Amino acid sequence: MARNNEPELVFCPLGGVGEIGMNFALYGLGPAGAREWIVVDVGVTFPDATLPGVDLVLPDTRFIESEVANLRGIVITHAHEDHYGALLDIWPRLKKPVWMTPFSAGLLGAKRRMDGGPEIPVQIFNAGDRFQVGPFDIEAVGVTHSIPEPVSLAIRTPLGMVVHTGDWKIDPAPTIGRKTDEQRFRALGDEGVRALICDSTNAMREGESPSEEAVGEGLKGVIEAAAGRVAVTTFSSNVGRIRSIAEAARDAGRQVLVLGSSLKRVINVATELGYLDGLPEFVEEDDYGYIPRENLVILCTGSQGEPRAALAKLARDEMRNVALSPGDTVVYSSRVIPGNEKAILETKNLLIEQGIKIIEDSDALVHVSGHPRRNELKRMYEWTRPQVLVPVHGEAAHLVAHGALGASAGIREVAQVRNGDMIRLAPGPAEIIDQVPSGRMFKDGKLIGSDETMGIRDRRKLSYVGHVAVNVVLDDRYEIAGDPDLVAVGVAKADAAGEELEELMLDAAIGAIESIPRVRRKDLDLVAEAVRRAVRSAANDAWGKKPIVTVFVTR
Repeated sequence: MARNNEPELVFCPLGGVGEIGMNFALYGLGPAGAREWIVVDVGVTFPDATLPGVDLVLPDTRFIESEVANLRGIVITHAHEDHYGALLDIWPRLKKPVWMTPFSAGLLGAKRRMDGGPEIPVQIFNAGDRFQVGPFDIEAVGVTHSIPEPVSLAIRTPLGMVVHTGDWKIDPAPTIGRKTDEQRFRALGDEGVRALICDSTNAMREGESPSEEAVGEGLKGVIEAAAGRVAVTTFSSNVGRIRSIAEAARDAGRQVLVLGSSLKRVINVATELGYLDGLPEFVEEDDYGYIPRENLVILCTGSQGEPRAALAKLARDEMRNVALSPGDTVVYSSRVIPGNEKAILETKNLLIEQGIKIIEDSDALVHVSGHPRRNELKRMYEWTRPQVLVPVHGEAAHLVAHGALGASAGIREVAQVRNGDMIRLAPGPAEIIDQVPSGRMFKDGKLIGSDETMGIRDRRKLSYVGHVAVNVVLDDRYEIAGDPDLVAVGVAKADAAGEELEELMLDAAIGAIESIPRVRRKDLDLVAEAVRRAVRSAANDAWGKKPIVTVFVTR
């Protein structure tokens, strides 16, 4: 712990470390109990089948909410959902100024207009700018990634400098924006970097990532060789890829039709900021019927198998004005986000059944990651020469592989942390000094809460075993006044012999009440519990499952 209550520089992730997505980092400066804080990134992750009905998964921010009087601001590195997607939901709990680049601010505004949410005070910065947030002197350093205007942050403090990379890669030929600023990183290394907090997503992949320009050439080859229509699906936020697809279509003599609201939203912001200058105008859905098959490229959402996205609707032939035909080609210019494999495969199979050709990155260079592989990580170490490496942005396998790479490259201290760990970066050796509450909160309709407060645990049980409601009325002598009412939802109709489950459960309820001596039936809670147990037991005997049972007893 701190000696003599001296100031410390600490790092504490509440999301994104030990998992992919939901990035949320805290930096604190000062003695324990009197630190000033900044937040870097406010990301979401997306629910899977184990979270029925949940809309978004957010980081648990209880710790920084308890320190909100000492929070000086929020800095966003780029506008991917896993780095800024929780801002509209979490900002009302923190209510501090937010620093963003123009593109990130533009997307936030478009999202707010579409989904609603608070007006957030945004300070705009660009790569190369230097600004003060409380006691933290922050410099934005331009990098390349799969979205416009990504930055790393050089965070200067009296106790040393931290380089927080955010998401980055070294792209020798990006389609939009500048290259990763090697000269600036080298200068930071000369100045002295105490700690490098660094992206681990591709720490298990050897070599270097191909350039976005090479992907553009790959897409051009595929589009030129295709006989019919070509539909290309990619991540909505990848404006460089949108530009590559549009240029490849133009060079092949084709027009581009855009399908999907999130793509259209990003294109509007990117167009306003000049990222799509010089391209032919995109055509409208109403123009589809007038464009020959061989002259059309459809740019669409749905790369992750989302059932309501444009590609899934095309696969099910559910679009009003647009359809694919046998001999057309669908290009997946994207990677599979873990957990989406089944949904993606379902969409692909529907397309294949229609006689449509599928092309993915194993067939041609049609996608490249926005994260650094091992050789790129080594170059970042060479540029910045940190005393401490803290791997972030990854699951355990990525973080451990990254740590081993850093150690083999000669970095003196490699610190493994996970969500909720508070690590002291200075003074003295890097060391975990505290654990703070961390975990997941759930956006469910209009509300945000834990799985318990939002009823998600019970909802999960309901999805497996159904629900039975029983209403029992006792007369003034505590005899049953007519048969109980029983309603079963999500429960099997009959047992193996054809006996109706509702009848079996009803008989069990009546039997349970009659087995209780009349004098003890005055305890209505006792009656309710006896009925609940009997109904569950009868269902289990007949069906092999125990539904959730709710019993109402009135006199």
